[in-house]
Amino acid sequence: MTSPSTAPIKVIYDTDPGIDDAMALLFLEYAPEIDLVGITTVLGNASIDTTTHNALYLKQLFDIAAPVARGAGKPLVVPMVEEPHFVHGRNGLGEVPIPDTLSVKEHELPAHRFIIDMVRKHPHEIVIVAVGRMTNLALALREDPGIAELVKEVVIMGGAFGFYGHSGNVTPVAEANIIGDPHAADEMFAAPWPVVAVGLDVTQECVMTTAYMAELREKGGKAGQFFWDISRFYEDFYRRATGIDGIFVHDSSAVAYLLDPTLFKTRPGPIKVVTEGIAIGQTIQQPTTRSFPPTPWDGLPNQKICIAVDGPRFLDLYFKVIVEGAAARA
Repeated sequence: MTSPSTAPIKVIYDTDPGIDDAMALLFLEYAPEIDLVGITTVLGNASIDTTTHNALYLKQLFDIAAPVARGAGKPLVVPMVEEPHFVHGRNGLGEVPIPDTLSVKEHELPAHRFIIDMVRKHPHEIVIVAVGRMTNLALALREDPGIAELVKEVVIMGGAFGFYGHSGNVTPVAEANIIGDPHAADEMFAAPWPVVAVGLDVTQECVMTTAYMAELREKGGKAGQFFWDISRFYEDFYRRATGIDGIFVHDSSAVAYLLDPTLFKTRPGPIKVVTEGIAIGQTIQQPTTRSFPPTPWDGLPNQKICIAVDGPRFLDLYFKVIVEGAAARA
């Protein structure tokens, strides 16, 4: 983690709230090392209207200063599919009551232009933490390709590369954020900015158990209670789908990488996303540790994938940040 004397890391959080998205948002908001300068929304766990409303609700509920910019409501190329209501509930936040009318408003810029504007205003300072589909990032690159060389880092929750048997959660090879807009993901990986992919290889190696969530509820103040409430629906899904006692920690893993990269082991190499056929949405890295004949990966930038995680230390970090952040705001 950064030292107290180091300037906070400016972060744009690109998200589709989403239960685990909400938990990761507060992880960012409560971490003293982070200066959350914007929240951009995208379709995914729910429609763009719902994810944007949810982001605004979280901003209002937890008095988050960062503006919320509405993003893409459809993928670049692939057709729209029904949102995964069976995972996050029809309202995206586990069916907890959410008011229809809020006191906070959206930013005037659409998400991709907000990203461009902030990167241009703060060159080499912005980290984009993207935990939904990569559509907003691709739209920003298409409109202003030069921003790629001005972004400090892009940390995504997405992909699956086969480590520990984790190869897909929508199809046998595809992870949800990538298959939701595979063309956007492929363009994002090909851009000349440094990307770290925090995929199922590590996120499904970490479980917040029912007991963990209960302790967080008791010690995490308003945030802890909220996490408990929204995660009841989510935990029920995972219990039925996988048999685990708790929830996988997807989006917060990307935040954890940003706060403490030593929690993870990474592997470098260019990445391609399959954009058609039976393997659509598959993420494939050509590792730099091997040589190959000419391939479609040649000439692409080396990006990092996370291939191992210190799960207990990560869960301790999350708990500490939320409990201390809640206490500071009590």
